[in-house]
Amino acid sequence: MSALLELKGVSKIYPSVIANDRVDLTIESGEIHAILGENGAGKSTLMKLIYGVSQPDTGQMRWQGQPVQIKSPAHARSLGIGMVFQHFSLFETLTVAQNISLAVKGNLGTLSRRIEEVADSFGMPLSPDTMVHSLSVGERQRVEIVRCILQEPKLLILDEPTSVLPPQGVQLLFATLKKLAARGCSILYISHKLEEIRALCDSATVLRDGKVVGTADPKRESAASLATMMIGHDIPVATHAEASTDGVIRLAVEDLSYEPEDPFGTTLKSVSMNAKAGEIVGIAGVSGNGQNELMRLISGETTLARTGKGVIMINQTVVNAMSAAKRRRLDFAFVPEERLGRGAVPDLSLGYNSLLTGHEHGLSRFGFIRFGRMQQRAQRCIAENDVRCGGDNARAGSLSGGNLQKFIVGREIGLSPSLLVLSQPTWGVDVGAAAAIRQSLIALRDSGVAVVIVSEELEELFEVTDRLHVMFEGHLSPSLDTRATDVNRIGEWMTGQFLSVASGPANASTGDGNELTADSATNGAGA
Repeated sequence: MSALLELKGVSKIYPSVIANDRVDLTIESGEIHAILGENGAGKSTLMKLIYGVSQPDTGQMRWQGQPVQIKSPAHARSLGIGMVFQHFSLFETLTVAQNISLAVKGNLGTLSRRIEEVADSFGMPLSPDTMVHSLSVGERQRVEIVRCILQEPKLLILDEPTSVLPPQGVQLLFATLKKLAARGCSILYISHKLEEIRALCDSATVLRDGKVVGTADPKRESAASLATMMIGHDIPVATHAEASTDGVIRLAVEDLSYEPEDPFGTTLKSVSMNAKAGEIVGIAGVSGNGQNELMRLISGETTLARTGKGVIMINQTVVNAMSAAKRRRLDFAFVPEERLGRGAVPDLSLGYNSLLTGHEHGLSRFGFIRFGRMQQRAQRCIAENDVRCGGDNARAGSLSGGNLQKFIVGREIGLSPSLLVLSQPTWGVDVGAAAAIRQSLIALRDSGVAVVIVSEELEELFEVTDRLHVMFEGHLSPSLDTRATDVNRIGEWMTGQFLSVASGPANASTGDGNELTADSATNGAGA
């Protein structure tokens, strides 16, 4: 039998970079094939060539043994190729069902039922009538995944699909993907979670600087050896000593309740937490359980003045009605989960994007831009964070997702805040860069900064945090000492089991920093 897809000598050249350099790739029917590489290695470009978003400059592609030029995504879908993009391709003013109907035939009523059935079977619940603009990044990724599955593709391209799932849901997804593969569907799987690659994939192709540098059977490799193939050297391990327990409270959220105007948003219910100088506090949970609403209220994108109750304090100042700009003047920095649109303006250069949050940090004077300082700040951020780009004049939208994330995180750290809040800080970032970001956050904490991280990467939260909360359906759990708990307990709490913990002064998640031990959490949850 001929291969389902073959690439021979495929190259894609842009003015400032050779994104793909004579790439050879073979995908067999029913194979789960991993594409590994650092951010900027050429993975996303290669997938866009396969999906018809871009055209190769040289080389040949064969589909089911026949030469083919995939002219557009519509052409790719007609061949049986489905793809979930790193930067999503959804219309924000349409509902979930309407977006999916653009690629899947059927009336909206029937399609809506199919969407719910498929989403529930994957452990990724979706409301077909929800407007996309109200969805979190994780929920949007669910829409993309379900849309692809409903197309019943012969080749399914997945980019970081498990970032939206709790640990229990990952195994369900893997089981489903293996069933699809057993029926002859091939899967191209991109992930920076190397243990996932080892557990799921039959083979792997490794890219570095646009070139294929090796192939491997992931099941015969260790995560460390795969990482070394990707980046050419060993991955540094973040070192994490115990936090100080007597730091000043930098962020306090007290009895916060909030009902969003969006009918499909998540209502927050008596949320309380704090973060002290010299500690990292994590918030775990499946996307769509209120993290987005909480982050907008803390950052000032949404104000609490008339739409809820409770108190939010940043550096001892009540900020309920304060704008985002005024909150930043309190020595506060913020990294949103959505890179393009919230974290950066796609059509502006990296220099101007550094100005967005740095104009009151020496990049402007008397209302005028100090272009030299702006350029220097952007160049320093690029160099210190190994951002692969065409310099400070490169458009933010031209960077790969991981490189743009490195720039945004580096930009905010460069402001030297006393309180830093990050949502999904290493989403789509390769293992080497993720380790560097995590170590920089630990260094900030060691210097006395209070850090709050919202992440669906449990491995990340266990690596860097001192205390952990879990969010479920608008409720925030009591905090747990990270060193005294484990992934299984947090995974159970991500399904709401912490709600059965009896309330009381010893385990209430209030602004006083009280936390649960692993034993009390286990006993209280009735495990």
